[in-house]
Amino acid sequence: MDFALSTSDIALWLAVTAIILLITSELIYSLPGLSGRIIVDRNRLRLTAFACGIAFLITVVIRAVAPF
Repeated sequence: MDFALSTSDIALWLAVTAIILLITSELIYSLPGLSGRIIVDRNRLRLTAFACGIAFLITVVIRAVAPF
């Protein structure tokens, strides 16, 4: 069975997701008026963004080591 997504596709998806989550968490932290109206756990959002970033870096390392 052939997997439809390559590591490049997954890395791109993780990178875009991490960027969007980091921008959102920084906007929520920097705009106190906005953060009062949005009910989101800011720490969990930031940790999720960092987890996506770490997963992206892992896919980059896998792609770099795979040819060897």
